[in-house]
Amino acid sequence: MKGQAGFWDFEHSLEALSAEGDPLEQLERTVRFEQFRPALTGAVRRSDPSKGGRPGFDVVLKFKMLVLQGLYGLSLQQTCFQVRDRLTWLRFCGLRPGDAVPDANTLWDFREALIKAKSLDLLFHKLDQAISDAGYLAMGGQIIDATLVAAPRQRNSDGEKEAIKAGQVPEEWKNKPAKLRQKDRDARWTVKFSKAKPKEDGTPQIDIAIPVFGYKSHISIDRQHGIIRRCIVTDAAAADGARLREGLIDPNNTASAVWADTAYRSQANEDFLLAHGKVSRIHRKKPKGRPMAKATARANAVKSKIRARVEHVFAEQKDRMGLFIRTIGKARAEATVTLANMAYNMKRWCWLERMAST
Repeated sequence: MKGQAGFWDFEHSLEALSAEGDPLEQLERTVRFEQFRPALTGAVRRSDPSKGGRPGFDVVLKFKMLVLQGLYGLSLQQTCFQVRDRLTWLRFCGLRPGDAVPDANTLWDFREALIKAKSLDLLFHKLDQAISDAGYLAMGGQIIDATLVAAPRQRNSDGEKEAIKAGQVPEEWKNKPAKLRQKDRDARWTVKFSKAKPKEDGTPQIDIAIPVFGYKSHISIDRQHGIIRRCIVTDAAAADGARLREGLIDPNNTASAVWADTAYRSQANEDFLLAHGKVSRIHRKKPKGRPMAKATARANAVKSKIRARVEHVFAEQKDRMGLFIRTIGKARAEATVTLANMAYNMKRWCWLERMAST
């Protein structure tokens, strides 16, 4: 009969995993997680030690678990399971086999405390400052875009939808608190257009309308390093263009150019950029009822080569990191997207460090 695995078996397994290349090891080396402790501690209400009971879990440990959730697009339950199950995740969290691991309810309460204290924006900017201090300043101008982030679909009647749009609680829900808690009154339906694959007979592509329920993540990245520097979350039906004037522009970028697609082209945005010393590189729209001038089409094509870099961010977040809203309400959706943006920036920072060392 084989004996139980001991300390040295654990260490040997971790050494083998390190030799294979553990990305969480580089994340631990790159990001100094202790820098977040003051903000995390300030957001969490301390329990009274005189009342006894087991001491609470470390705030940095719980924050690391939320980062893991953002990196891999997991539910809180799955995040806790994977920390218990995977040696590399245990090591990243500073734990060993047999150590107590926060459960999903503990992580939920911790995230709720961060939301209530409005600490997530502070954490985001602390990370951004750390990345800048490491030498990755916001440079080369900035690129702005938005993407839809799906949430669980709501099955509501036409009357309920009208009441929600009017900012009211449907009458049928007022005496049903359990049902009301499960209804997302902040998310909205919108339509996403996608190109169909061309048929073999040469039939041209057509736009396919895909309904989406959820929210929209608006971001600004710097052109030089591809780091998310600013972010806003709205419902899915919110227009993209107006968000440019609501905090997406990063004043710390060392260059003045701003790239965006035609959704951001408006006189109000052009005036706003000019007033803030920025140079518009926003795509120009096709004239209504007339073909686009060749010079304008060429200029848009040049801009597209740069603007397309922001699409790589969304592809990473949605395809590889599994970004999805699992919660109810805008405040929690903002928390999900902000943590995903932080996780992306950490991942990108690690990549930049690898490139710098080669």
